[in-house]
Amino acid sequence: MKKIIYSTLLLFIININSQSIDYELYTLDNGLDVVLHQENAAPVVTVSVMYHVGAKDEIDGRTGFAHFFEHLLFEGTKNIERGKWFEIVSSNGGSNNANTSHDRTYYYETFPSNSLELGLWMESERLLHPIINKIGVDTQNEVVKEEKRQRIDNAPYGKLLYGTAVDPYLYKKHPYGRSIIGSMEDLDAAELEEFIAFNKKWYNPNNAVLVVAGDIQIDETKELINGYFGDIPNNGPKPTRNFIKEDPITETIKLEEFDTNIQIPLKAFVYRTPGMSERDTYVLQYISAILTGGKSSRMQKRMVDDEKLALQVIAFNQAQQDYGKYLIAALPVGETSLNKLAETMDEEIGKLKTNLISEREYEKVKNQFEVQFIQSNTRIEGIANSLARAHMLYGDINVVNDEINIYRSVTREEIRDVANKYLNSNQRVDMDYLPKK
Repeated sequence: MKKIIYSTLLLFIININSQSIDYELYTLDNGLDVVLHQENAAPVVTVSVMYHVGAKDEIDGRTGFAHFFEHLLFEGTKNIERGKWFEIVSSNGGSNNANTSHDRTYYYETFPSNSLELGLWMESERLLHPIINKIGVDTQNEVVKEEKRQRIDNAPYGKLLYGTAVDPYLYKKHPYGRSIIGSMEDLDAAELEEFIAFNKKWYNPNNAVLVVAGDIQIDETKELINGYFGDIPNNGPKPTRNFIKEDPITETIKLEEFDTNIQIPLKAFVYRTPGMSERDTYVLQYISAILTGGKSSRMQKRMVDDEKLALQVIAFNQAQQDYGKYLIAALPVGETSLNKLAETMDEEIGKLKTNLISEREYEKVKNQFEVQFIQSNTRIEGIANSLARAHMLYGDINVVNDEINIYRSVTREEIRDVANKYLNSNQRVDMDYLPKK
């Protein structure tokens, strides 16, 4: 039995140590950064482009532009007929998607590897020949409005999950306080020329990274990339940003939010935390795992299983480029008051701030992160995203390989100290999220 356990553990360690992601990074003459990752185990390839533009780059009175463009740039191009983008992808055995954050906008296609050139052509078309006209803007305006209704206005706890209820209180100066989906009034008021200007400012080779990952040959892929992207001009200089520093939160911000879509209230503590590249951010991930990461986590075991105070508990750190947001929340069982939930949540936070976690608990959580690291690097789509994200938002592409070592190096003392640094009652939004009567 011991031999089997030893062999399994050895295999696990070998797998972890072999999970480094190989890549080649270079830059075209027009400023487009290119990352190539060759993995020939399966005949698939992902072509992705990340643009360094998100909701934080919008101007007052014109919010929602970054997310709007995520939709608008599927409308069509000079050589791709309107409404045909998804049809082309699916008819060639592929899949595609896009998403927007406060910091960036990301597009990708995954194809059988014999359609690599098709993927490169489509993304070069999006960059070089987008058609931005009134019919496309009007169409996507309605699409975005419907998305807002589904995800925020009519979704249970939508205003909390999408930040509209909390973010303006965490970020008084930084544009993270604005919703990614933006204001429908702002989008309605915008003229066509403003959309064209936004595209010219942000959608340029010098503000993007192209990642090609999967079943490729490096030299052949380079030739194709140069042919499709090498001559694309920039419409302006690479955009620059000034970091907007927030004042510290020094007093509890008490907040009530009402939601017509819920019947069960929710208690939430929300804290402002550092940006994604800070070491403390990795430690906060440990704290999340300790509190609510699985059946044996502290808040799950105590509040849900043992004392039957909560239907569900959650703790997570949403790290962005400039700042992060740490949320701890619970849904009550029956007549359990929100004050009782708050008291219990604070007790569990207090334990972390006072006592070192046990060696056994520490090893359990560390193993969780190592397994997650392996799982996140098993799909080509995930690898492509990780490479783009590390290069653009962290400013260090090798973060994709270094992160596991950062997690391994976190100490029990750091967990205690970071809890004391950020998870204090005078540094948070204390929210009662309530059914609207």
